[in-house]
Amino acid sequence: MAETLFRQRGFVAVSIADIASSLHMSPANVFKHFHSKAALVDAITERHLGNATDRFAAVDSNLPPKEQLLSFVLRLLDSHLQDIRENPYIFEMVIATIESKLEAGQRYRERIEQTLGGIIRDGVAGGRYHCDNTDAAASTVADVLSCVLHPILIAKDDKNALIHRAEKIVCFVDAALQNNAC
Repeated sequence: MAETLFRQRGFVAVSIADIASSLHMSPANVFKHFHSKAALVDAITERHLGNATDRFAAVDSNLPPKEQLLSFVLRLLDSHLQDIRENPYIFEMVIATIESKLEAGQRYRERIEQTLGGIIRDGVAGGRYHCDNTDAAASTVADVLSCVLHPILIAKDDKNALIHRAEKIVCFVDAALQNNAC
């Protein structure tokens, strides 16, 4: 119910009392399970991320690492743009996640880093990439890609411009990983 109300009216416009009223219960009953609206956002985000397994579906390991990176980034970008189109109040929830340092946001980043790390490790194993610390490299690559993946940073940008930017960033990352710049 909280997710439905947040999507309809926005995080800021919905109170715990509104949620409780929609469920025909007292606000105390809602607070018994979720100590704040931010905790509700964390739970909603966690469920949403759990349902978003296609975002992290295995990349075709037969592709060269650069194409694996690009495929993964474009799949995430497209998924985020779809979320923005379908959920106009997503920004409020993203901001709430950032401000409250909720675990769901950190777990999402960890999943991105795990996928990137796998691609980088495959590139190292195949001899294309030269990187001593793939986990650190994956974290750095995630930082660099935030300009084409973070909902707040991509919301008002043109999709074609974002795709072009993502392609350029992946080329840059690919060259850096080939030259042991991690």
